[in-house]
Amino acid sequence: MKNFTPGEIWPDNKGVHINAHGGGILFVDNTYYWYGEHKTAGEAGNVANVGVHCYSSKDLYNWKDEGVVLTVMPEGSGSDIEQGCILERPKVIHNTKTGQYAMWFHLEPKGLGYLGARSGIAVSDNPTGPFTFIKSVRPNAGHWPKNFPDELKEMPVRAEGYRFDGGSIPAHPDTLNIVKRDLEEGQMARDMTLFVDDDGKAYHIYSSEENSTLHIARLTDDYLDHSGEYARFFVGRFMEAPALFKKGGKYYLMASGCTGWAPNEARSAVADHIWGPWKEMGNPCQGEEAYRTFRSQSTYIFPLAGKEDQFIYMGDRWTPTDAIDGRYIWLPIRFDEERFFIDWQESWSL
Repeated sequence: MKNFTPGEIWPDNKGVHINAHGGGILFVDNTYYWYGEHKTAGEAGNVANVGVHCYSSKDLYNWKDEGVVLTVMPEGSGSDIEQGCILERPKVIHNTKTGQYAMWFHLEPKGLGYLGARSGIAVSDNPTGPFTFIKSVRPNAGHWPKNFPDELKEMPVRAEGYRFDGGSIPAHPDTLNIVKRDLEEGQMARDMTLFVDDDGKAYHIYSSEENSTLHIARLTDDYLDHSGEYARFFVGRFMEAPALFKKGGKYYLMASGCTGWAPNEARSAVADHIWGPWKEMGNPCQGEEAYRTFRSQSTYIFPLAGKEDQFIYMGDRWTPTDAIDGRYIWLPIRFDEERFFIDWQESWSL
Protein backbone atom coordinates (compact mmCIF):
# COMPACT_ATOMS: atom_id res chain seq x y z
CA MET A 1 0.00 0.00 0.00
CA LYS A 2 1.49 3.34 -1.06
CA ASN A 3 -1.35 5.83 -0.69
CA PHE A 4 -4.23 6.86 1.54
CA THR A 5 -7.85 6.41 0.39
CA PRO A 6 -10.03 8.18 2.97
CA GLY A 7 -13.26 6.43 3.84
CA GLU A 8 -12.32 3.07 2.30
CA ILE A 9 -11.64 -0.23 4.08
CA TRP A 10 -8.10 -0.10 5.53
CA PRO A 11 -6.69 -3.62 5.97
CA ASP A 12 -3.96 -4.46 8.47
CA ASN A 13 -1.21 -7.05 7.92
CA LYS A 14 -3.79 -9.81 8.40
CA GLY A 15 -6.15 -8.36 5.80
CA VAL A 16 -8.65 -7.20 8.45
CA HIS A 17 -10.05 -3.65 8.57
CA ILE A 18 -8.13 -1.71 11.23
CA ASN A 19 -10.05 -1.63 14.51
CA ALA A 20 -8.82 1.54 16.27
CA HIS A 21 -11.67 4.04 16.38
CA GLY A 22 -11.50 7.44 18.09
CA GLY A 23 -7.76 6.92 18.16
CA GLY A 24 -4.44 8.68 18.39
CA ILE A 25 -0.86 8.28 17.18
CA LEU A 26 2.38 7.93 19.12
CA PHE A 27 5.78 8.03 17.39
CA VAL A 28 8.70 6.48 19.25
CA ASP A 29 11.91 4.70 18.16
CA ASN A 30 11.16 5.23 14.44
CA THR A 31 7.78 3.52 14.74
CA TYR A 32 4.25 4.87 14.68
CA TYR A 33 1.72 3.37 17.08
CA TRP A 34 -2.02 3.77 16.48
CA TYR A 35 -4.28 3.27 19.51
CA GLY A 36 -8.07 3.24 19.32
CA GLU A 37 -11.36 1.78 20.50
CA HIS A 38 -11.81 -1.89 19.61
CA LYS A 39 -15.32 -2.46 18.26
CA THR A 40 -17.08 -5.81 17.89
CA ALA A 41 -19.17 -7.11 14.99
CA GLY A 42 -22.81 -6.12 15.12
CA GLU A 43 -22.20 -3.74 18.01
CA ALA A 44 -24.25 -0.58 17.94
CA GLY A 45 -22.93 2.58 19.54
CA ASN A 46 -19.87 2.65 21.72
CA VAL A 47 -20.10 0.11 24.56
CA ALA A 48 -16.68 -1.38 25.31
CA ASN A 49 -16.70 -5.17 25.10
CA VAL A 50 -12.97 -5.67 24.44
CA GLY A 51 -10.76 -2.63 25.14
CA VAL A 52 -8.08 -0.62 23.33
CA HIS A 53 -6.40 -1.97 20.19
CA CYS A 54 -2.91 -1.07 18.97
CA TYR A 55 -1.23 -1.19 15.55
CA SER A 56 2.33 -0.34 14.55
CA SER A 57 3.80 0.99 11.30
CA LYS A 58 7.03 2.31 9.83
CA ASP A 59 5.43 4.12 6.89
CA LEU A 60 1.85 5.04 8.03
CA TYR A 61 0.35 3.10 5.10
CA ASN A 62 0.84 -0.48 6.27
CA TRP A 63 -0.10 -1.45 9.83
CA LYS A 64 0.80 -4.49 11.91
CA ASP A 65 -1.79 -5.74 14.40
CA GLU A 66 -0.25 -5.56 17.89
CA GLY A 67 -3.42 -6.81 19.57
CA VAL A 68 -5.53 -5.47 22.41
CA VAL A 69 -3.24 -3.58 24.77
CA LEU A 70 -5.81 -2.59 27.41
CA THR A 71 -8.48 -5.19 28.14
CA VAL A 72 -11.76 -4.37 29.86
CA MET A 73 -12.48 -6.46 32.94
CA PRO A 74 -15.09 -9.25 32.96
CA GLU A 75 -18.71 -8.65 33.95
CA GLY A 76 -19.20 -8.70 37.69
CA SER A 77 -15.65 -7.56 38.44
CA GLY A 78 -16.81 -4.20 39.78
CA SER A 79 -13.98 -2.46 37.94
CA ASP A 80 -14.51 1.01 36.49
CA ILE A 81 -13.56 -0.55 33.14
CA GLU A 82 -15.86 -3.55 33.47
CA GLN A 83 -17.17 -4.97 30.18
CA GLY A 84 -20.13 -2.85 29.13
CA CYS A 85 -18.60 0.45 30.17
CA ILE A 86 -18.10 3.27 27.67
CA LEU A 87 -14.41 3.75 26.85
CA GLU A 88 -13.71 6.43 24.23
CA ARG A 89 -10.88 8.28 22.48
CA PRO A 90 -7.82 6.58 24.04
CA LYS A 91 -4.56 8.52 23.66
CA VAL A 92 -1.04 7.42 24.65
CA ILE A 93 1.97 9.62 25.41
CA HIS A 94 5.52 8.66 26.32
CA ASN A 95 7.18 10.09 29.40
CA THR A 96 10.89 10.37 28.59
CA LYS A 97 11.79 10.91 32.28
CA THR A 98 10.05 7.83 33.69
CA GLY A 99 10.25 5.76 30.50
CA GLN A 100 6.59 4.84 30.90
CA TYR A 101 3.68 5.09 28.47
CA ALA A 102 0.58 6.79 29.83
CA MET A 103 -2.85 6.10 28.34
CA TRP A 104 -5.82 8.38 29.01
CA PHE A 105 -9.40 7.92 27.83
CA HIS A 106 -12.95 9.15 28.39
CA LEU A 107 -14.68 6.66 30.67
CA GLU A 108 -18.31 6.13 31.60
CA PRO A 109 -18.58 3.29 34.14
CA LYS A 110 -21.13 0.61 33.27
CA GLY A 111 -24.73 1.50 33.87
CA LEU A 112 -24.26 5.25 34.27
CA GLY A 113 -24.93 6.27 30.68
CA TYR A 114 -23.04 9.54 30.25
CA LEU A 115 -23.45 10.77 33.82
CA GLY A 116 -20.01 9.57 34.98
CA ALA A 117 -17.97 11.91 32.75
CA ARG A 118 -14.69 10.51 34.05
CA SER A 119 -11.11 10.14 32.81
CA GLY A 120 -9.47 6.71 32.84
CA ILE A 121 -5.70 6.30 33.25
CA ALA A 122 -3.54 3.26 32.43
CA VAL A 123 0.21 2.75 32.22
CA SER A 124 2.73 0.42 30.57
CA ASP A 125 6.48 0.01 30.25
CA ASN A 126 6.08 -0.79 26.55
CA PRO A 127 4.21 0.93 23.71
CA THR A 128 2.51 -2.36 22.80
CA GLY A 129 1.43 -2.99 26.39
CA PRO A 130 -0.05 -4.60 28.20
CA PHE A 131 -1.40 -1.46 29.87
CA THR A 132 -2.48 -1.65 33.50
CA PHE A 133 -5.55 0.34 34.49
CA ILE A 134 -4.71 2.58 37.46
CA LYS A 135 -7.83 4.56 38.25
CA SER A 136 -10.54 6.85 36.94
CA VAL A 137 -11.01 10.40 38.12
CA ARG A 138 -13.00 13.56 37.73
CA PRO A 139 -10.32 16.18 36.89
CA ASN A 140 -8.94 18.73 39.32
CA ALA A 141 -11.20 18.13 42.31
CA GLY A 142 -10.97 21.04 44.75
CA HIS A 143 -9.23 23.36 42.28
CA TRP A 144 -10.65 26.44 40.58
CA PRO A 145 -9.76 27.15 36.95
CA LYS A 146 -6.94 29.67 36.70
CA ASN A 147 -9.14 31.99 34.61
CA PHE A 148 -12.32 31.62 36.66
CA PRO A 149 -13.72 35.02 37.76
CA ASP A 150 -13.75 35.67 41.50
CA GLU A 151 -17.34 36.86 41.38
CA LEU A 152 -18.47 33.45 40.09
CA LYS A 153 -16.86 31.78 43.09
CA GLU A 154 -19.33 33.65 45.27
CA MET A 155 -22.38 33.09 43.07
CA PRO A 156 -24.89 30.34 43.93
CA VAL A 157 -25.10 27.10 41.98
CA ARG A 158 -28.19 26.91 39.76
CA ALA A 159 -27.37 23.60 38.05
CA GLU A 160 -28.37 21.19 40.82
CA GLY A 161 -30.31 18.23 39.51
CA TYR A 162 -29.72 19.08 35.86
CA ARG A 163 -28.88 16.21 33.50
CA PHE A 164 -27.17 16.59 30.14
CA ASP A 165 -29.46 15.98 27.14
CA GLY A 166 -26.90 15.87 24.33
CA GLY A 167 -26.21 19.38 23.08
CA SER A 168 -27.74 22.13 25.17
CA ILE A 169 -28.23 23.40 28.69
CA PRO A 170 -31.05 25.62 29.99
CA ALA A 171 -28.82 28.65 30.53
CA HIS A 172 -25.25 29.88 30.10
CA PRO A 173 -22.77 27.65 32.01
CA ASP A 174 -21.69 30.62 34.13
CA THR A 175 -25.30 31.35 35.09
CA LEU A 176 -25.72 27.71 36.11
CA ASN A 177 -22.24 27.79 37.75
CA ILE A 178 -21.44 24.20 36.77
CA VAL A 179 -17.77 24.62 37.77
CA LYS A 180 -18.76 25.40 41.36
CA ARG A 181 -21.30 22.57 41.38
CA ASP A 182 -18.54 20.08 40.47
CA LEU A 183 -15.71 21.65 42.46
CA GLU A 184 -15.48 19.02 45.21
CA GLU A 185 -16.14 15.94 43.06
CA GLY A 186 -14.05 17.19 40.14
CA GLN A 187 -14.95 18.59 36.76
CA MET A 188 -16.78 16.60 34.09
CA ALA A 189 -14.56 15.15 31.33
CA ARG A 190 -15.90 13.59 28.15
CA ASP A 191 -14.36 13.84 24.63
CA MET A 192 -10.62 14.34 25.08
CA THR A 193 -7.12 14.39 23.71
CA LEU A 194 -3.56 14.67 25.06
CA PHE A 195 -0.78 17.05 24.03
CA VAL A 196 2.90 17.12 25.03
CA ASP A 197 4.59 20.49 24.60
CA ASP A 198 8.20 21.15 23.61
CA ASP A 199 9.21 21.49 27.29
CA GLY A 200 7.88 18.03 28.12
CA LYS A 201 4.79 19.28 29.96
CA ALA A 202 1.68 17.29 29.11
CA TYR A 203 -1.90 18.53 28.87
CA HIS A 204 -5.32 16.92 29.00
CA ILE A 205 -7.89 18.69 26.79
CA TYR A 206 -11.51 17.67 27.37
CA SER A 207 -15.15 18.69 27.00
CA SER A 208 -16.55 19.71 30.38
CA GLU A 209 -19.43 21.49 32.11
CA GLU A 210 -22.14 19.35 30.45
CA ASN A 211 -20.10 19.57 27.20
CA SER A 212 -20.61 23.34 27.06
CA THR A 213 -16.98 24.34 27.66
CA LEU A 214 -13.51 23.06 26.85
CA HIS A 215 -10.94 22.64 29.63
CA ILE A 216 -7.17 22.48 29.19
CA ALA A 217 -5.44 20.91 32.19
CA ARG A 218 -1.74 20.37 32.88
CA LEU A 219 -0.79 16.88 34.02
CA THR A 220 1.68 16.00 36.75
CA ASP A 221 5.27 15.35 35.70
CA ASP A 222 4.66 11.59 35.56
CA TYR A 223 1.62 12.13 33.25
CA LEU A 224 -0.57 10.02 35.54
CA ASP A 225 -2.67 12.66 37.28
CA HIS A 226 -3.86 16.24 37.06
CA SER A 227 -1.66 18.97 38.52
CA GLY A 228 -4.54 21.22 39.62
CA GLU A 229 -3.61 23.86 37.03
CA TYR A 230 -6.29 24.22 34.36
CA ALA A 231 -8.36 26.81 32.49
CA ARG A 232 -11.68 27.13 30.64
CA PHE A 233 -12.05 28.08 26.98
CA PHE A 234 -14.87 28.52 24.45
CA VAL A 235 -17.37 28.88 27.29
CA GLY A 236 -20.86 27.95 26.13
CA ARG A 237 -19.71 26.93 22.62
CA PHE A 238 -20.35 23.17 22.99
CA MET A 239 -17.17 21.85 21.41
CA GLU A 240 -16.15 18.18 21.46
CA ALA A 241 -13.70 15.88 19.62
CA PRO A 242 -10.72 18.17 20.35
CA ALA A 243 -7.41 17.78 18.50
CA LEU A 244 -4.53 20.07 19.51
CA PHE A 245 -1.15 20.51 17.84
CA LYS A 246 1.67 23.04 17.59
CA LYS A 247 3.53 24.59 14.66
CA GLY A 248 5.95 27.50 14.54
CA GLY A 249 5.36 28.45 18.15
CA LYS A 250 1.58 28.68 17.69
CA TYR A 251 -1.02 26.32 19.13
CA TYR A 252 -3.82 25.08 16.90
CA LEU A 253 -7.08 23.42 17.86
CA MET A 254 -9.69 21.55 15.85
CA ALA A 255 -13.03 20.45 17.29
CA SER A 256 -16.62 19.68 16.34
CA GLY A 257 -20.02 20.74 17.55
CA CYS A 258 -22.17 18.44 19.70
CA THR A 259 -24.50 16.56 17.36
CA GLY A 260 -24.06 12.98 18.58
CA TRP A 261 -23.10 10.51 15.84
CA ALA A 262 -24.12 12.94 13.07
CA PRO A 263 -21.21 14.86 11.48
CA ASN A 264 -21.23 18.64 11.61
CA GLU A 265 -19.15 21.64 10.52
CA ALA A 266 -15.71 21.58 12.11
CA ARG A 267 -14.20 24.47 14.05
CA SER A 268 -10.64 25.70 14.41
CA ALA A 269 -8.78 28.08 16.70
CA VAL A 270 -5.27 29.44 17.22
CA ALA A 271 -3.32 30.82 20.20
CA ASP A 272 0.18 32.05 20.97
CA HIS A 273 0.11 30.27 24.33
CA ILE A 274 -1.65 27.11 25.42
CA TRP A 275 -3.38 29.13 28.15
CA GLY A 276 -4.81 31.44 25.51
CA PRO A 277 -6.33 33.67 24.55
CA TRP A 278 -7.71 31.42 21.82
CA LYS A 279 -9.10 32.92 18.61
CA GLU A 280 -11.67 30.98 16.60
CA MET A 281 -10.87 30.73 12.88
CA GLY A 282 -13.90 28.94 11.42
CA ASN A 283 -14.23 25.69 9.51
CA PRO A 284 -10.82 24.44 8.28
CA CYS A 285 -12.31 21.94 5.81
CA GLN A 286 -12.35 22.64 2.06
CA GLY A 287 -13.98 20.74 -0.79
CA GLU A 288 -16.62 18.04 -1.08
CA GLU A 289 -18.86 17.86 2.01
CA ALA A 290 -16.63 20.28 3.91
CA TYR A 291 -19.71 21.48 5.80
CA ARG A 292 -19.89 18.01 7.40
CA THR A 293 -16.13 17.59 7.90
CA PHE A 294 -16.17 15.07 5.02
CA ARG A 295 -18.70 13.03 7.03
CA SER A 296 -16.13 12.60 9.78
CA GLN A 297 -15.28 13.87 13.24
CA SER A 298 -11.82 14.89 14.42
CA THR A 299 -9.90 12.62 16.77
CA TYR A 300 -6.20 13.59 16.41
CA ILE A 301 -3.72 15.68 14.41
CA PHE A 302 -0.10 14.55 14.43
CA PRO A 303 3.21 15.70 12.90
CA LEU A 304 5.04 13.63 10.32
CA ALA A 305 8.37 12.46 11.70
CA GLY A 306 11.30 14.00 9.85
CA LYS A 307 9.02 16.28 7.82
CA GLU A 308 9.10 19.81 9.18
CA ASP A 309 5.69 21.49 9.53
CA GLN A 310 3.77 18.61 7.96
CA PHE A 311 0.73 17.25 9.82
CA ILE A 312 -2.03 14.71 9.22
CA TYR A 313 -5.68 15.04 10.22
CA MET A 314 -7.23 11.87 11.69
CA GLY A 315 -11.00 11.65 11.64
CA ASP A 316 -13.63 8.98 12.21
CA ARG A 317 -16.54 8.35 9.87
CA TRP A 318 -18.77 6.73 12.45
CA THR A 319 -21.17 3.88 11.67
CA PRO A 320 -23.36 3.85 14.79
CA THR A 321 -25.47 0.84 13.75
CA ASP A 322 -22.37 -1.32 13.16
CA ALA A 323 -19.48 0.37 14.92
CA ILE A 324 -16.75 -2.01 13.71
CA ASP A 325 -17.38 -0.76 10.15
CA GLY A 326 -16.39 2.81 11.07
CA ARG A 327 -14.03 4.26 8.45
CA TYR A 328 -11.00 6.52 8.81
CA ILE A 329 -10.45 9.89 7.16
CA TRP A 330 -6.77 10.86 7.02
CA LEU A 331 -5.87 14.05 5.14
CA PRO A 332 -2.88 16.43 5.04
CA ILE A 333 -2.97 19.80 6.81
CA ARG A 334 -2.32 22.94 4.76
CA PHE A 335 -1.31 26.28 6.33
CA ASP A 336 -2.05 29.81 5.17
CA GLU A 337 -0.72 32.52 7.49
CA GLU A 338 -2.21 31.80 10.95
CA ARG A 339 -4.92 29.43 9.70
CA PHE A 340 -4.83 25.75 8.82
CA PHE A 341 -6.94 23.99 6.21
CA ILE A 342 -7.87 20.42 5.29
CA ASP A 343 -8.61 19.74 1.61
CA TRP A 344 -10.65 16.73 0.53
CA GLN A 345 -8.75 14.18 -1.57
CA GLU A 346 -10.03 10.78 -2.66
CA SER A 347 -6.46 9.46 -2.77
CA TRP A 348 -3.13 10.96 -1.73
CA SER A 349 0.39 10.02 -0.68
CA LEU A 350 3.05 11.45 1.57
